Amino acid sequence: MTVSILVSSIMQVVLVNVIPILCWLKFGRKKQSFLKWIGLKIPKINNRMCFFTFLILGFILFSALGVMILLYFTNKSDIAASQFYGVGISGIIAALLYAFVQTGLSEEMLFRGFIGKRAISAFGFVVGNTIQALLFGCLHGVMFYLNTGILNATIITIFTAIIGWVMGYINEKLSDGSIIPSWILHGSANLFSAFIMMFNIL
Repeated sequence: MTVSILVSSIMQVVLVNVIPILCWLKFGRKKQSFLKWIGLKIPKINNRMCFFTFLILGFILFSALGVMILLYFTNKSDIAASQFYGVGISGIIAALLYAFVQTGLSEEMLFRGFIGKRAISAFGFVVGNTIQALLFGCLHGVMFYLNTGILNATIITIFTAIIGWVMGYINEKLSDGSIIPSWILHGSANLFSAFIMMFNIL
């Protein structure tokens, strides 16, 4: 399990970054490195109280969404974390790779890094951050649509979009444009869902 998740995680990060790398080569490489252009840099946090408040709020929202999906919207076998069902502590390395690389890193680089930063640059923070958040929400809604129906998929879309907006706010307004805080938040929430499956908590 660990090797297959490692391979799929690396492949997903590479594939998600094909278009961002091509855009960076065309528009950004003379200005800064790809990692800085995408926001993969050490965050500078000025207001720690506000930063940690939003980080905790984001984790609660994201984790609550995971629990809601498990309890009310889907069959446990319909979610990505179901691959960890009942494996216990033996799945910890695979779960970390899944949570922080396969989903967390790839989605943060794409949505808060590439799409968010380009949209914010073009339209300003409120509109740009809303664009990336709506696209993030729509991706998750589409993923669940076939198994949950239109109403539940719409609820998941809205809830995920709100989470995406909060993560964009944390990055751009509280972390000097770094996507590392949202990456940690995203990975932690996905790891929480994986733990629920690993130990069959719900």
